[in-house]
Amino acid sequence: MFVFVCAGCGAELTTPLSQVSLPVHARQKYGNGAQLPVLMQSGTFAVDPDPWGGPWRTWDEIDPGEAEARGIYAPVHALSDSTPGASVIAPGDIRGTRLIPEKRGGACCGLDGADGPNMACEACDLPVATRVDDCSLWQAVRLSPDVVHRVPVDGTHAAPLSWAELAEEGEETPPFEPIATWGGRSGSNHYWSWSPRWEAAAGHALAHLLAASEGQPVKVPDGLTADMFQRAVDALLPVGTPKRRAVLAGPGRPSPDAGVDILLVPVHPQTGQTWTPVGPSASACLVPLPMGVWLWLVSPHPYVPVPASGRIPQDVLRDDPLPLLPHYLFRADRGTFQHTLVRLLPAVRSPWLRTILENVTHGASAGLFW
Repeated sequence: MFVFVCAGCGAELTTPLSQVSLPVHARQKYGNGAQLPVLMQSGTFAVDPDPWGGPWRTWDEIDPGEAEARGIYAPVHALSDSTPGASVIAPGDIRGTRLIPEKRGGACCGLDGADGPNMACEACDLPVATRVDDCSLWQAVRLSPDVVHRVPVDGTHAAPLSWAELAEEGEETPPFEPIATWGGRSGSNHYWSWSPRWEAAAGHALAHLLAASEGQPVKVPDGLTADMFQRAVDALLPVGTPKRRAVLAGPGRPSPDAGVDILLVPVHPQTGQTWTPVGPSASACLVPLPMGVWLWLVSPHPYVPVPASGRIPQDVLRDDPLPLLPHYLFRADRGTFQHTLVRLLPAVRSPWLRTILENVTHGASAGLFW
């Protein structure tokens, strides 16, 4: 475990924390006026390998060689010039800091971090972190890597869970959830929606799925997996008889046969490692999914009738009211999709995939993305 300390005076700034993988929805901007919860689980931190926030430079100001060195494989509107490697924690795990009022940023309901670090060390007044809690953003504190250091502390250093343990004990992520909004005259409100975590996971995985398709039609498993991906791949890839087949694979699942081209596999939530197969399917392309989403896809929870109440006989099961469902088809998160293609997948240099990226960026794929 670690605590983070101020580089200026050595004061402790956090509770003891264990390192985990950065969630794929860390950079997601969701909806309009939504109240998103805390990004990181209390007691954990994750390192963001990419720069975040200002100062910014437009694409025209960046040399192609520099972009390639930074792992940028397609043009973007602007690039952050901040120091990479910020540690992201839950706001409740910060200690010994104060807010800097003049660094509120351009937020409307909270703090968005647009003006840079907005939290200072109480002991020496050095700006050390950026709190983000504005509407439509996941709540988090980002510790500046150039002025905050992590120090090992005594405590339990538990080994990461094995894949078998995760398959048995891992926490599932439901596909639907209520979304809180900033209310008007009547106060706060809620609406039932596809999970923002699922939509970000789909944006990340869809980018990998398209790259793995090599520009050919793809067939994914029926059910929720098809809800997540099939409509998008059918719209974005050529029409025709599917030539590449994708299946769910991972710990506790039967080994895929040799004819499978693409595997939808889990990512370890602690280490960030992608599950890899052995045997005949070892050469298949891997499409990563967050462990919680993958667990639900391989073992979806059916809607089961419940015992009736009131005057209906006790041994009668009722199937009403029907379960709450979103009133719209599933859509992937556009920003996560673009970020993944541009920064993680060199395949985006291919003309056909670059065309897809440009069409999505300019809104030509309405209804498929948020």
